[in-house]
Amino acid sequence: MDRPGTTFKIFQFPADRIPRIDGNTDDWKMVPESYAIGMDQLVDDTNKDRKPDPKDLDVKVKVGWVKGLNRLYFLYEAYDNYWDFARPGLHNDIFEVVVDGDLSGGPLIERFQPTKELSERDAHFSMHGVHAQNYHIMTPPLGKDWALAWGCNAYVKNLPYANAAYDYHFKPGESGKLVLEFWITPFDYAGCEGPQRAVESVLTEDKLIGLAWAVLDYDNANSEQHAFWNLSRQHTMYGKADELVAFRLMPLEPEFRRFEANWSFQVLDMPRRRVAFHDETTGKATSWKWNFGDGATSVEQNPVHEYAKGGDFIVTLEVEGPEGKSQREKIWDVSLR
Repeated sequence: MDRPGTTFKIFQFPADRIPRIDGNTDDWKMVPESYAIGMDQLVDDTNKDRKPDPKDLDVKVKVGWVKGLNRLYFLYEAYDNYWDFARPGLHNDIFEVVVDGDLSGGPLIERFQPTKELSERDAHFSMHGVHAQNYHIMTPPLGKDWALAWGCNAYVKNLPYANAAYDYHFKPGESGKLVLEFWITPFDYAGCEGPQRAVESVLTEDKLIGLAWAVLDYDNANSEQHAFWNLSRQHTMYGKADELVAFRLMPLEPEFRRFEANWSFQVLDMPRRRVAFHDETTGKATSWKWNFGDGATSVEQNPVHEYAKGGDFIVTLEVEGPEGKSQREKIWDVSLR
């Protein structure tokens, strides 16, 4: 990873307060400013000595997630003294995002393929954007799609894998503020053959992922020169996942936590009806009582139980802790032959 010793935070939204993608920032007011990443963290790769000037460009980004959903939510707020988005093609102010959901690292575009044995097009179709994804997000789009998903897997930028909304009130060449709200799905595998074989990155609490972005700022519709304000310190982070920056999927902030019993299970051996139960209580539990629905009980935190016969079972977990008591009953989730 680039910037060793630096880990940015991804805010966990409570499940009942998932952001609505509408370009309105109200859903993000609960996110502490300690999660915001501003221009002070970016370096212009075209001029390393250049200092950010908020009168020219000022950007703030917050990233969030929701436990149980493999989505990364973004709030991008930017002021620019010259919004450049009238021309066709890639001459456009852009927010470029690269994500590596499983920290697999390595090259993600054909230009950096390690073996050089494949032709450029063969490499494009075998590796480009497959294990890590690069999004060129238009800020804003004018007669264009909202993003270029760089590779041959364009499905990653469309529902049900992504969504976006904007709010702005300026024309090309004018100054003003833009709000971009979007979410994307990181993939461990997103092949060119389509979503039928794609594998989403599983997002879990405290997990580290690779993530970085760059702000491409054009200031002249007739010139291809542009700034490249980069969160990574490596310009080629756009095509090398090991040059991304570490981000941690944070637990709920204390004000949103509540003591609540919950659990999951896995059938280890269906012929023997052997089931492993896993406590997923939020908050600090000090005692557990399981009722497996067949007359058997356990006071272990994560018990394994073998049922004598098949059926559909009502299983209950009761927990106690400093914050009180809680119970979670699941009806017929455990179904055995």
